[in-house]
Amino acid sequence: MLNDDFTPMEFVVFVIQQFFSKDRETATQIMLKVHQHGRGVCGVYAKDVAATKVEQVMSAARQAGHPLQCVMEAI
Repeated sequence: MLNDDFTPMEFVVFVIQQFFSKDRETATQIMLKVHQHGRGVCGVYAKDVAATKVEQVMSAARQAGHPLQCVMEAI
């Protein structure tokens, strides 16, 4: 997930909980890493699963009117 100056932190926590099955504390820690370092890892998945999660996050962000960006990278 990539940081921006517009998406509310609470929405980022919600998205991480919703689509990456993290508890609130873990989701908050990931959100803070994104906020402080410009990016953060929400999980490691098979390519097709990762692509689906990226699309889910991007769709939820667009529907909520936020510019949040989620990307997948090969490791």
